[in-house]
Amino acid sequence: MESGEWCPEGTIPVRRTTEADVLRLNNNKNNSLRTFGRKRTIRRGIRRDAMDADHEHAVAFVNGDEYYGAKASMSVWAPRVMNEYEFSLSQLWLISGSFGNDLNTIEAGWQVSPKLYGDNYPRFFTYWTTDAYQTTGCYNLLCSGFVQINNNIAIGAAISPQSSYAGRQFDIGIMIWKDPKHGHWWLELGSGILVGYWPSFLFTHMQKHASMVQFGGEVVNMPTTGHHTSTQMGSGHFSGEGFGRASYFRNLEVVDWGNNLIPLSNLQLRADRPNCYDIRAGKNNDWGNYFYYGGPRTNPRCP
Repeated sequence: MESGEWCPEGTIPVRRTTEADVLRLNNNKNNSLRTFGRKRTIRRGIRRDAMDADHEHAVAFVNGDEYYGAKASMSVWAPRVMNEYEFSLSQLWLISGSFGNDLNTIEAGWQVSPKLYGDNYPRFFTYWTTDAYQTTGCYNLLCSGFVQINNNIAIGAAISPQSSYAGRQFDIGIMIWKDPKHGHWWLELGSGILVGYWPSFLFTHMQKHASMVQFGGEVVNMPTTGHHTSTQMGSGHFSGEGFGRASYFRNLEVVDWGNNLIPLSNLQLRADRPNCYDIRAGKNNDWGNYFYYGGPRTNPRCP
């Protein structure tokens, strides 16, 4: 993700908008860069877009407390995505509000999205919304909101190297934490690299804290083919295959009111379609709280 190049002081790297990007935008029926970079509304906790696509998850989460940030390392893969209208991502979410029109989220991780980026590489991304993906927020820097300060990290850049099946594993560390003095939500990559921040005034519920933290994977399942999508989550393999084969999150932690990193307690798991994409968790001295997750393309167990 880092090429060794940097931008002059006072500037930041921005992913180049190509002719192909413009053509994809012009083919988008909403014909708006702002809409092009936006997720869709949530209905009963499931995101849906204009074509009523299902957003399916395999996540670990904690809720019922006040959370001032979260941290985890996630393995990076290049899952196959069925078509340009679907995506596959792995991320951490900070969430507050109900799963209605007042939902606030901050999200960061990696994503394969042919429609957004024009290719099938995993890319470092951010997202935010204050009204359940309806009119506020966007990916990366496609609208005003996130303030980038780092002149060496390009949001939306492809991540390399990637993990390989039964081969070497590569992960990235992401931390989001709330500045106790100014209230902004900061994004940190790897070993302490500050990327930028979401100003506190963007949010309603999350001006104070988050009420839920989620970690895990998400895919879009379009209904147009008459059967479940062949888009993969994570490595494209079920959690039971374990290290080197399944995707993982490790060293899951949350930030408390004193700005301390603490291990998770009362970790819960949810897989919207466990026969398609599943999740299983564990804990040890090296990885702390961790889990494996994901799943293949269409398989006999997945309706």
